Amino acid sequence: MQTEALKKIVLGIKNIKTESQTIELKAAVHGCPTRLFDTLSSFSNQDEGGIIIFGVDEADDYIVKGVYDAQDLQKKVTEQCKQMEPSIRALFTVCEVDGKTVVSAEIPGVDISERPVFYKGVGRIKGSYVRVGEADELMSEYEIYSYEAFRKRTRDDIRTVENGKLTIIDEKRMNDYLSAVKSERKNLAENVSEEEILELMGITNDGVPTLAGIMTFSKYPQGYFPQLCITAVSLPGTEQGTVGVEGERFIDNKRITGAIPDMLDDAVEFVRKNSRTKTIINDNGQRVDKPEYPIKAVREAILNALVHRDYSIHTENVPIRIEMYRDRMEIINSGGLYGKISIDALGKVRPETRNAALANMLELLHVTENRYSGIPTMRSEFANAGLPAPIFSVVHGEFKVVMKNGLFAETMPVADSLVDFCSTPRTREEIVAFVGKSKNHVMSQIVAPLVAEGKLKMTIPEKPKSSNQKFVKA
Repeated sequence: MQTEALKKIVLGIKNIKTESQTIELKAAVHGCPTRLFDTLSSFSNQDEGGIIIFGVDEADDYIVKGVYDAQDLQKKVTEQCKQMEPSIRALFTVCEVDGKTVVSAEIPGVDISERPVFYKGVGRIKGSYVRVGEADELMSEYEIYSYEAFRKRTRDDIRTVENGKLTIIDEKRMNDYLSAVKSERKNLAENVSEEEILELMGITNDGVPTLAGIMTFSKYPQGYFPQLCITAVSLPGTEQGTVGVEGERFIDNKRITGAIPDMLDDAVEFVRKNSRTKTIINDNGQRVDKPEYPIKAVREAILNALVHRDYSIHTENVPIRIEMYRDRMEIINSGGLYGKISIDALGKVRPETRNAALANMLELLHVTENRYSGIPTMRSEFANAGLPAPIFSVVHGEFKVVMKNGLFAETMPVADSLVDFCSTPRTREEIVAFVGKSKNHVMSQIVAPLVAEGKLKMTIPEKPKSSNQKFVKA
């Protein structure tokens, strides 16, 4: 970092008086802080890394007080970086602000294959952190496991089910599957027994059914995994806890069980039943019924949750959740993004598959195409319906899809709803998708005025055009 860039960051911090997703402040006028491992870990464990700035006192109105000794500070910070696993290489910058010496340490994000970065002094479980806003939070055991599962290529979908039996199965579905295998996988059509096909395709392992086999072919997988289901609720308001005019907490509430193909159909029907229909008159004077949500997009979102959720022992007690509010629908499943892909890249690049055997089974049953077309389809369907694009996010190891129904914009000014949406930092792409208009219009006519009015602030104010720039509620 150039010294002028560091000066701009410090001056920006003095103005907005806050840390951020990528900025941490440390007062070091009397010596080097002795506990940096939480921030070193959290910055290393996010793609964009982060910057620790020494010499600004957050506790004293963000006054620049300077550091005790720039050279010794860099030496001691480097020593702490070496106590991390893997070791961190910080890039230092020294400059003068208000006549005081300020030092920054840029902490690069490490490759996902090397995460989590943790403090060796306390070990991986107690020394791995994640950045949430301006705070460093201890990673959950599941978040740590997710990194290790990717690194070790753990295949939870083909883990065997203790005491599992493929006796209570949907025989028609199994027969359809075996016919599809023999038809579409020519090398398995001859001289391979059905028992061998089940082994080769991951339905059984040494004759014991796998989780994927149970979830696809059993008539009632919840006999083995009670919580591997879908909980669906339709709520009267825009937040949990809001009651209707008659005091009702739910308009509809259902636990959806069965094999994956059955849960998919039942969940789509739940959404259809609880969706409102808007009647409009088209240009030809004809009455047209417009559904609240494009059903094809809803199906893709639910299917993605069922196929790509995490099926490890860490999450087998957490169901998929469908929450229908008056202004939106949220579909949430355990398991963040898998592999080396970011939210911005979803639907644009070919991702790695968490549950390859399960996806293959459902492809042969013609439940899914398994061609990574789900998210592009969702975006296309919402665009064709004139609705804001679905919003995708990952928080604490959960993947969430938020679908706006268009009624929100009718009851709340766009600017106010955008500020509320930015309660957590949002990228330009997320903001444009949320508003549902052209990028130029959104950024120049909506976002820029909100920043000028102090309602929104940039997370990297020193680099307004940075590709990593995000906007957050002031």
